[in-house]
Amino acid sequence: MLPGEDRAARRVLTVCLAAGATTLLDQSVLNIAVPALRQSLSAGATDVQWIVSGYSLAFGIALVPGGSLGDARGRRHLFLLGLAAFVVCGVIAATGTRPGTVVVARLAQGAGAGLVNSQVIGTLQDVFRGVDRARALGLYAVTGGVAAALGPALGGALVALCGPDPGWRLCLLLSTPCGMLTWWLAARRLPPPRRLAAPGRPDLWGLVCVAALTLSLMLPFIRTPGGGPAVVLWTAAALAAAGALVLGQWWRVRRGRVPLVHPSLVRSAPYALGTVVAMAQFGSSMAAGLVLTLFLQSGLGLSALTTAAVTLPSAVAMGVSSAVAWRVVRRIGTHTVTAGLALGIVALLGGALAATRLPDAALPVALAVVQLGSGVAGGLAVSPNQARVLQHAPAEAAGVAGGILQMAQRIAAAVCLSAVSGIYLRGSTGAEGAPRTAFAVASLVCAGLLGAGLVLSAVLRREPAEAGGPSPAVAPEPVTAAPANRRTPRRPHDPAA
Repeated sequence: MLPGEDRAARRVLTVCLAAGATTLLDQSVLNIAVPALRQSLSAGATDVQWIVSGYSLAFGIALVPGGSLGDARGRRHLFLLGLAAFVVCGVIAATGTRPGTVVVARLAQGAGAGLVNSQVIGTLQDVFRGVDRARALGLYAVTGGVAAALGPALGGALVALCGPDPGWRLCLLLSTPCGMLTWWLAARRLPPPRRLAAPGRPDLWGLVCVAALTLSLMLPFIRTPGGGPAVVLWTAAALAAAGALVLGQWWRVRRGRVPLVHPSLVRSAPYALGTVVAMAQFGSSMAAGLVLTLFLQSGLGLSALTTAAVTLPSAVAMGVSSAVAWRVVRRIGTHTVTAGLALGIVALLGGALAATRLPDAALPVALAVVQLGSGVAGGLAVSPNQARVLQHAPAEAAGVAGGILQMAQRIAAAVCLSAVSGIYLRGSTGAEGAPRTAFAVASLVCAGLLGAGLVLSAVLRREPAEAGGPSPAVAPEPVTAAPANRRTPRRPHDPAA
């Protein structure tokens, strides 16, 4: 490969990583600033739920349609459109004076972020091949994870240094200069749009069913609960949407048309199992991070800046461990994912033990050490697992495969954030020491989620290799990146292509 072509691929990777970091940082940076936002806008509990969680809801809904459109129409224009919407709506949310304005802006911003990230995964799979593809996808996963872990620390620092009202607005404006720079780089460096999916009409029925399924699964967990009848209603809606999706996909295959969910994804046990592992890891880490923030601020009465200092080691450790994760992968293969999940369980159990045993003075330091372990665990588990999952996606369904994976993670996050934070909030009221016990119980629940992922990861390790190619974790030799400005023909002897 020519040196210029190699540089072009690295430039595309830089743009994709910047987009992932910008959009995923914006999701977590607001968490610590929620009390300041609520006081500044005189917002009610429902308003706050929509401001914080509506971003994730719209993000999740936009992923699969965005991936499908990118596969069929090309990714570059959709990437630029989504990023522009993300930046503009972020400014509107940061300058809003009423809760309703901020809610609508955050919903639109989340949709833009979902559109961008579905193009990112598809672009990385278009441009890179073999081990380079695995590393590129791993870097994207780790960049997003580090950005999400860094968000609370940055948010706490802004609120502490600038004050409550300017602080939460600056949290939302933090992504604006990053987004503008990323848009400029994307306009210059992303490859020209090209269609990868088979020609034909898009699967509109499948898109509607996926959107309805995502909405019915996530919405009950980000709004004020409506009791038993509401749960039954949303469950019935989810089952109906899932059934309509399955029937619609079957009908399109019978008619000789390309379905939304590529048949190879449906038949791939490693793709399905790896997606569930990603759901367990993502949901557990998001819920554990939120509960830790609640415990430090409301349970121990620590300031936003101190809370940020406790959570910061997680982001640092995840960045460092991800840099060496591929060396570990070369030694022990896909056992790296299992080892990362096991370490995450140990860290959560250590946090639960510290909360019930240590005095107030020593507890923040102990929890910072726990966060260090959690960050290392995330660096070992996240990127190798994502690369392992997405290797089974064909090129013509790369965007949809990545969208389904991220959508599943968003659904897991919505469910786990609501359920685990509810466990903590219900248990933290009452007798003295109740917040400590509630935090320990919530940590045990998160450890249980990782335990389920650990079992599935062990099962996945024993799955035979499929036609999609060998696991990137055990690939014997690197394959150079495909040029960013033209399509590389597939070679029969390169199963990873």
